[in-house]
Amino acid sequence: MKKMILSAVVASALLTSSAMAVEKIYAKVNGMNVTSKDIEMIIRNPRINFSKLPPKIQQEVINQAINSKILTQNAIKNGIEKTKAFKRALAILKNNLALETWMKKEYEKAKVTDKAAKAFYIQNKDKFVQPAQVKARHILVKSEKEAKAIIAKLKGLSGEKLKNEFIKLAKEKSVGPSGANGGELGWFSERRMVPAFSKAAFALKKGEITKTPVKTQFGYHIIYVEDKKPSRTIPFENVKDRIKAQLKIKAFQKNVQSIAKKLRKNAKIERF
Repeated sequence: MKKMILSAVVASALLTSSAMAVEKIYAKVNGMNVTSKDIEMIIRNPRINFSKLPPKIQQEVINQAINSKILTQNAIKNGIEKTKAFKRALAILKNNLALETWMKKEYEKAKVTDKAAKAFYIQNKDKFVQPAQVKARHILVKSEKEAKAIIAKLKGLSGEKLKNEFIKLAKEKSVGPSGANGGELGWFSERRMVPAFSKAAFALKKGEITKTPVKTQFGYHIIYVEDKKPSRTIPFENVKDRIKAQLKIKAFQKNVQSIAKKLRKNAKIERF
């Protein structure tokens, strides 16, 4: 639970750029601005770009924001702020905001040097290994007989002739979803595919096809390997920022837990 709370606060602390953006004004309601922040509250989906919505939809959203502003003003005018329910909700909001703001401040204090990141990289090099990969295509058919017939058609071909004929047959014969794209599977590591398929694919050399059909739970495959990449350690510079971000979060969590532990010693805690 503690980790979940800290993770949520860290995520909140990272969302600073949007909060600092200049708010656009779309309307005024009794002298109060209807801003981009009000629009965000209506949409409630950060993945939706309001400016790219159709004009008609934009106007509907703005009208909802205007109605929301009118209703808010009416609620305040009618004394909602004096009710016990409002005061209780405001106290909860105030406490949460205080904690979130303090957490954000503590998170920003956490610093990680390049030296510390490099030390972590060296000590955990096994975590930064990119496994061997192959770039392959396949033709999937339902019967072994049909698979053997396709292999016979490809026999004796090599280079571009083999590749082009394989793509042609994949489009014509393959019952797999990749058939329309010439059986293209792209790059994948050994664990990405079912064992029988991976074993056959990784045993091939660049430019080779399987000489016998490969049976899996999906049917019978003919595999063509376009290219191969050996296993390699990802360079430090490629992962430095990711490492620093992870170490920053860890340093922040450790600091907050330490502060909480110290404060608990002098706190009066009653359990019910």
